[in-house]
Amino acid sequence: MGREEKNDTLYVYQIEKHSSRDPSYKVYELDDVFCGALPQNGGKFKVLRRNIGISAMHVALLPNDKLIIFDRTDFGLSNISLPAGRCRDDLNEQAVKHDCSAHSIEFNPKTHSVRPLTVLTDTWCSSGVVSADGVLIQTGGFNDGDHSVRYFSPCDTCDWEEIKNGLILKRWYASNALLPDGRIIVVGGRARFDYEFIPKASVYDLPFLRQTKDSSENNLYPFLHLLPDGNLFVFANTKSIVLDFKTNKVVREFPEIPGNAARNYPSSGSSVLLPLLLNNSEDINGIKAEIMICGGAEPSSNSKAMKGEFLPADDTCGRLVVTEKSPEWEMERMPMSRVMGDMVLLPTGDILIINGAGKGTAGWCMGREPVLHPVLYSPENKMFKVMDPTTIPRLYHSTAHLLSDGRVMVGGSNPNIKYEFSGVLFPTELSLEAYSPPYLFRGGRPRIVMVEPGLELRHGQRITLGFKVERGGGDKEVKVTMVVPGFTTHSFTMNQRVLVLKVVAVNKISGESYAVDAFVPAAAVVAPPGYYLLHVVHGGVPSRGKWVKIK
Repeated sequence: MGREEKNDTLYVYQIEKHSSRDPSYKVYELDDVFCGALPQNGGKFKVLRRNIGISAMHVALLPNDKLIIFDRTDFGLSNISLPAGRCRDDLNEQAVKHDCSAHSIEFNPKTHSVRPLTVLTDTWCSSGVVSADGVLIQTGGFNDGDHSVRYFSPCDTCDWEEIKNGLILKRWYASNALLPDGRIIVVGGRARFDYEFIPKASVYDLPFLRQTKDSSENNLYPFLHLLPDGNLFVFANTKSIVLDFKTNKVVREFPEIPGNAARNYPSSGSSVLLPLLLNNSEDINGIKAEIMICGGAEPSSNSKAMKGEFLPADDTCGRLVVTEKSPEWEMERMPMSRVMGDMVLLPTGDILIINGAGKGTAGWCMGREPVLHPVLYSPENKMFKVMDPTTIPRLYHSTAHLLSDGRVMVGGSNPNIKYEFSGVLFPTELSLEAYSPPYLFRGGRPRIVMVEPGLELRHGQRITLGFKVERGGGDKEVKVTMVVPGFTTHSFTMNQRVLVLKVVAVNKISGESYAVDAFVPAAAVVAPPGYYLLHVVHGGVPSRGKWVKIK
């Protein structure tokens, strides 16, 4: 099912399934099934800081609850200086070889404070993941940064460290994923049809990436999702496979996603692994894994945008249950077309679709008609809700990233080659906003007051969470979720993950105090070792996340 907004009315749609033998799909409007007023509560945007000094092209939330944000280095000076007269000298830099401005910052969402950081080589269109130890490991980029591996540890005085030849091959527009054994896989990139690992070992050919490249590429920043059988789902352009990275073999191929849209950069849709429901604490074989991909653009849209013709973006989402024996794509229609949108998994299990354009593609000055309305999607009900809009266009090089308190940080947007603040269609954006989803205005919010036996967990362990509910919250359904916020750039949040734990007991202790017992996921293929935000969801309202670590 899906729905569309027309004149403040919501329409429900019935979506047909099709196999690979019939890649077309149809959408039927059923006006008589549901018709109602738009919801009163459409969430709320708030500007956190008008100017952080850089445009937020890449973002990650670390376990100290601070955001690491960075742009590229090859456009010239940023709007924030490095501290204490520090400068970066780089003879290979294409813009400013003696640069005393910062191209990375640490942002504190609680205090809105900014700390300038020093990146040593060009991070333009790079990739990253937060490691099992909570360290941001960031790979590749442009020019002298294309072989680099960078490390940022979560501490008050830490800065970037770098291994300039940490990668075997150059990686630009690649994607990363954290694996169950703690390694990081780095897949693809411009003119790269292979993958490698961190720590550095060997390079392995992946012909699938060559097969999915078209005249506009449309296979960059491939979508990667770790499946509960320990293999890796890989999607590029319109096609998808399962890669067994342990044996370096493609073990499954899926039907092409229906429709006339490419989904990866520069056509730039977005993708998530839908929340994993862990109904059995011990059996990992029965876990359903479903991929969702939304938005994108016609394959020729990028080349036409270069000539000044801006085609409408795609308005569909596809869902594929990859654990089924013979899965088929189930297509849904979004309320509006969107390219360069971000899909953010919320601690409730819902999905926020935000940012982007209604026409064109990713690239310098190639997007038109900013999409200002976020959309909230319920995977369970298969329904879209149009949320209240922002006033700030977020186009090429914009980001959206989950915060521990349940808000979503929104930043970036610079469709210009350099920082331009006037005389252009869409000026460079240095602000950060927070979007508060509707659940933050409902009341009855839970607050975690205790986690037993502690914040360091092990697979298969039974845990007890004590929580209190705001006055008037009442007794409602309780869920426990674990969230990996991931690493966001170019419309894809790498390593993003939501686990819905098996709850075995909910007890009312007294008044507004409760205790819930749940099981930590049983295996590293489901929950790789590392840091997670642990949430209690009470009546659809999530608590602030509590950082826990699975050893």
